[in-house]
Amino acid sequence: MSTPYPFTALVGQDDLRLALLLNAVSPAVGGVLVRGEKGTAKSTAVRALSALMPEVEVVAGCRFSCAPGAPDPACPDGPHESGPGTSRAARMVELPVGASEDRLVGALDIERALAEGVKAFEPGLLADAHRGILYVDEVNLLHDHLVDLLLDAAAMGASYVEREGVSVRHAARFLLVGTMNPEEGELRPQLLDRFGLTVEVAASREPDQRVEVVKRRLAYDDDPEGFAGKWEREESAVRARIVAARDLLPSVRLGDAALRQIAATCAAFEVDGMRADIVMARTATALAAWAGRTDVLAEDVRQAALLALPHRRRRNPFDAPGLDEDKLDDTLEEFGGQDDEPDPDGDGDGDGDGGGDGPGGGGGQPPQDAPEGNGPDAGGDRAADIPAQGEPSDSGEQKAPAGGGEQAAARASEPFRTKMLSVPGLGEGAAGRRSRARTEHGRTTGARRPRGALTKLHLAATVQAAAPHQRARGRSGPGLVVRRDDLRQATREGREGNLVLFVVDASGSMAARQRMSAVKGAVLSLLLDAYQRRDKVGLVTFRGSSADVALPPTSSVDAAAVRLESLPTGGRTPLSAGLLKAHDVLRVERLRDPARRPLVVVVTDGRATGGPEPVALAGRAARLLAAEGTASVVVDCESGPVRLGLAGQLAGELGGTAVTLDELRADSIAGLVKEVRQMQGPQSNSRRVA
Repeated sequence: MSTPYPFTALVGQDDLRLALLLNAVSPAVGGVLVRGEKGTAKSTAVRALSALMPEVEVVAGCRFSCAPGAPDPACPDGPHESGPGTSRAARMVELPVGASEDRLVGALDIERALAEGVKAFEPGLLADAHRGILYVDEVNLLHDHLVDLLLDAAAMGASYVEREGVSVRHAARFLLVGTMNPEEGELRPQLLDRFGLTVEVAASREPDQRVEVVKRRLAYDDDPEGFAGKWEREESAVRARIVAARDLLPSVRLGDAALRQIAATCAAFEVDGMRADIVMARTATALAAWAGRTDVLAEDVRQAALLALPHRRRRNPFDAPGLDEDKLDDTLEEFGGQDDEPDPDGDGDGDGDGGGDGPGGGGGQPPQDAPEGNGPDAGGDRAADIPAQGEPSDSGEQKAPAGGGEQAAARASEPFRTKMLSVPGLGEGAAGRRSRARTEHGRTTGARRPRGALTKLHLAATVQAAAPHQRARGRSGPGLVVRRDDLRQATREGREGNLVLFVVDASGSMAARQRMSAVKGAVLSLLLDAYQRRDKVGLVTFRGSSADVALPPTSSVDAAAVRLESLPTGGRTPLSAGLLKAHDVLRVERLRDPARRPLVVVVTDGRATGGPEPVALAGRAARLLAAEGTASVVVDCESGPVRLGLAGQLAGELGGTAVTLDELRADSIAGLVKEVRQMQGPQSNSRRVA
């Protein structure tokens, strides 16, 4: 086993270390979500924490790590006889992103079922992690159904398995830690809320601190054991402090004044539900125990808010997490009460810093405010100061404004819930929530012979295939004689995530202030939909004489929203260039991820200008995409009394469908009327004419 990097040797990252230590003191806090850029010691810190966890007493031979003094009465390996147990180090179990559901929660032991004819349960990673640490690197890339199982077990402290004739319940209490890089995609808000604390980490910009990081890392790589030995004294001190804080935790008093501050803070920041209040209370209590105190102070409540609320106050998936510290201080001051707080000098450690020894100190360092907004000039007041341009002529031509034909970015209108757009057919891409697909998870639709390695056994079909041959194979015992040819792979149907490539017309014909605002609002609504359905997204824009890839395909929908917000407009309409650029992007993406099916969403009024025969060139480019079977939708942005219907013609060339901005809304009145007319048929039309 390799020697982990010492926890106390980490440079900086005070908030990260404090959040991890608070969960080590009180696992009931609910775990930690660590968000940050790559190379910021996220994984190193989590792995280092495992060496500080106190040893656990377990029942000898129990696969579910039951405590000898209080074994789980429902333990599948029980009932356990009373007696001394054995000591072992607390485990740190890593959940791979590509793990299966069976690997996580456990399943029927197929080998024993077929060979011995008995029904036995094979534990999963949740059982291994009981009374230890469960670590999920890149948790934002974990399939949704696995995240749901994982967080349910973390919340209930138990895992329930009801499948394939197996009904098992076992304890699963662990310190849950997830790390993620937000550039690779976000977690859904409801899943963010299930993590107790969150920490934003970033590399230091101080040269001296960066030098120290490099020195320590190089020294560790040269001699891991020798480097760890130099920090053993500090490690032992922190380990002892965790044990002392755990022992003190039941004695910590959470007074009414602190509870009022917690409730007022959660109400002031408009967090949903009551989980935030409970997490803040547990965190403040753990902070007091870590500082060696038996009373919760206002500073503990403040630090608890900075760790427990930033990811819960988000009102929109594209809002940056963060907390207004001035507002927090005002709320704590308004609802603070001195009657319940102890004399700061009464316990000899009233400064609340935990004596200054060890990471975090007891109050820790408050996290930095997350940046608000989407960057400079991202649709701010600068756009509002530009006078609106008039509608273009029917030819699509429009006089370019002064300054080279480029106009300032317009603000997006309010997003709305969109209709479901999907790729026809049955795919085999990554699990998601958009189009129908054959997936590893979902409802079982049948069985087939495995192609290559068997990944999901269809037990009934396998038994049915093997049963007629038992006498010929000389079966004499209870076990079933099964050969390779009998095995059947379960086929399942679920939903997949797609690559949604937006091709947005940013030309002068789209530049009217109200129209571009509506267009951006529609694309932002589609981005929200893609976020919820776990899609990858890309953004191609075209205007002037060329098309640009504003955002290569990525899982970070936030990045697409930022690029959209700052998108300028103006110039001619090189529609063919935009479609050809989309074709190039899809060609490269097919090589990278061939199983992920694309959906091209073209947002335009259909008017093509610039160059010789622009409409004919756009038609040829559209037919090129159609020839490769690319699913497409054209969002028709044409407005005004004169409509040329060019977007509908473009949709026909693409082999896709066209929808107006009104029809894109899930609650569209126009869409409802259209559906009613289709249901009523021609009779209603004849009556109306009569």
